[in-house]
Amino acid sequence: MTQLALFDLDHTLLPIDSDHEWGRFLVKTGVVDPAYYASENERFYDDYKAGRLDIFAFLAFALKPLAEHSREQLNSWHLTFMEEIIRPNIRPSALALVKKHQDQGDLCCVVTATNNFVTRPIVSAFGIDHLIATELEVIGDPTTGGFSGKVLGIPNFREGKVTRVEDWLSKQGLSWSALTESYFYSDSINDLPLMKKVSIAKPTNPDESLRKKALENNWPVLELFK
Repeated sequence: MTQLALFDLDHTLLPIDSDHEWGRFLVKTGVVDPAYYASENERFYDDYKAGRLDIFAFLAFALKPLAEHSREQLNSWHLTFMEEIIRPNIRPSALALVKKHQDQGDLCCVVTATNNFVTRPIVSAFGIDHLIATELEVIGDPTTGGFSGKVLGIPNFREGKVTRVEDWLSKQGLSWSALTESYFYSDSINDLPLMKKVSIAKPTNPDESLRKKALENNWPVLELFK
């Protein structure tokens, strides 16, 4: 029997939102129109935190800059993003949480709405092999080809996370019933569908709405960054 540990990324393993910070990074580096992009980036982020994000409108906005530049250029920017923004925000407490599950022999996976281009190097920095993210359509070679600006499959968001996790489990030769226990660590009310699906919900640095649900369901709250 297998024990599963699922982790959201933004404001769960990281004390920041990598999608939001990537947008701010593009503004800072002059890749996008600064006034427009900064304003829209904040608007979508506010919608996400309020639980009313139109994921398709956001993705149309966020993926446009990726489609306008080569993979080589994007990778170069991402290296800088990792060094300047992400690595300073990888905290010992988050690394210790992941290591605890790895030392137990648990199957560990990050499940995030943020796209796989932004998140794959971050997840690797945590030493986690498995990632379920919003997947981007690539033109040509999967490693070097450019991004089309479109999503491949369904966005890994809200109920979509449940669908994507179940598809992934099936590919591992697993199902919910085959698991001894399943954990899900998340900060966001948007992740309530998946939190209700696992056997052990772990609200982590929860937003106000998820904190209320945690009280209603007697889910112990984990404050990872205090």
